[in-house]
Amino acid sequence: MVADVSVVGSLGAADRHVHLDRRRRGHRWSAGIPFAVLAVVARVLIVRLPLTPDEGGYLLAASQWHLGTSTYGAYFVDRPPLLMAIYAGADLLGGGLALRVIGVVAAAVAVLIAGRIGGRAAAAAAAVFVITPLFGTGNVDGELLALPLVLGGLLMLVRALTPAEPHLGRVAAAAGVLAMAAVLVKQDMVDVFVGAVGASAALAVDRRWQHLRELLIGFAVGALSTGVSALGLAWLRGTSPTRLWDALVTFRVQAGAVISANGDAAGGTTERLHVMLRALVLSGAPLVAVVALVAAGMPPMGPSRGRAPELDLRWVAVPVLTWEAVGALLGGSYWLHYLIALIPGIVLLVAAVPLHASTWKRRLLAGALVIAGISTSDLFAQGVAHQPAPSSDAQVSAYLAAHRRSGTTVVVAFGHPNIVYDAGMTSPYEHLWSLSVRVRDPRLSELMTVMGEPQAPQWVVVAGASLDTWGVDATAAEQVLRQHYRLATTVEDWRVFERN
Repeated sequence: MVADVSVVGSLGAADRHVHLDRRRRGHRWSAGIPFAVLAVVARVLIVRLPLTPDEGGYLLAASQWHLGTSTYGAYFVDRPPLLMAIYAGADLLGGGLALRVIGVVAAAVAVLIAGRIGGRAAAAAAAVFVITPLFGTGNVDGELLALPLVLGGLLMLVRALTPAEPHLGRVAAAAGVLAMAAVLVKQDMVDVFVGAVGASAALAVDRRWQHLRELLIGFAVGALSTGVSALGLAWLRGTSPTRLWDALVTFRVQAGAVISANGDAAGGTTERLHVMLRALVLSGAPLVAVVALVAAGMPPMGPSRGRAPELDLRWVAVPVLTWEAVGALLGGSYWLHYLIALIPGIVLLVAAVPLHASTWKRRLLAGALVIAGISTSDLFAQGVAHQPAPSSDAQVSAYLAAHRRSGTTVVVAFGHPNIVYDAGMTSPYEHLWSLSVRVRDPRLSELMTVMGEPQAPQWVVVAGASLDTWGVDATAAEQVLRQHYRLATTVEDWRVFERN
């Protein structure tokens, strides 16, 4: 991938007299088109990959979202309502394939917006990292779906900070709308809010108090109106604000405590952390970020001293990327798709390289982007060339679908709700993911109630030799399982039990 490092510049030094509005006009939407096309082509090649557990689980929960006994109808999901609305739309449009197409569109839009912020170099950076398998980009999860919202919010924030912006209030409000929308897709994607803090600091240092006041008012109005509207619509659908608080805040605190209290969990999460950090290094993202930061230099720390006040993107880029790195580490589970959250900060750093940067700096940034592009191309080509055999999840789903009767239900113990969705079934157990089982039903009391009811699930799918796993006391539940179910088949590590 060829990098053009003629991007939006750092505007702090006294000899930089080109206004941001002129520079921004130089970055048309066309700057990102070639790279957006590349992202579309690459991601179209993987739309037929099997659904991941998160994708299948969110589709299952969103397909029946209504007023029910848990967060979203019958199921507990610790995710915000806009994400579930997107998945509900995907389910209506056809399910898994529609979801993957939505992911393609999200990636393409993100690359186009990156090009609008920082020209072809920024678009190239965005394209590389929405394609690389090292960022778990085959998974259409909250990070990918929130990405165009974050980049769109940052673009509006950049526009709002332009001295010559004629519609400051409206543009700042649009930044607030997109900032809140991103949080409503993935609760820790607060990048635009962090960027607004950095931008406000820059305006304060430059003593642009009137501009700062208009920015904050417009941003707050946009963010608050979006948040209130979304909460109201979710409530009409059956998910109250109290249930959202329980799922998004209370549960996350409880989950952190449960993970910390279990040594077995710590071992698994430590291994995933090592895998995530190795993937990050191999992707070339740290190299691109460091080189862009060196090429951009350090931001000025004083007022503009009589010059026309201009925006230095480093005031936004550095705090945004810092938060994204911290957020990925605080996620706790360390899945590869957490790394997608780093893309906006990297795009901003690339966009912060000044137009008049020396030749060696431009070449250094181009080289870093090429290295990252080679890593992405090589790994992506290997993945496409070596399509994996049907997974054990797919084999279990196929078995259940072949033996399914009308109204048949299944419980997967624990996690992997993609098995339920792919089998065309539902689950009578509200906990589709293993973490919520460990936090909310550690003695499996709810599961035993479900298995003992007259309308108990026809099937129970168990990972491993028993229901026992870290953080769970399965002694009593195992007896109920043995009493009411018989072993029907095994698929690798899965055991499929049918009700007697």
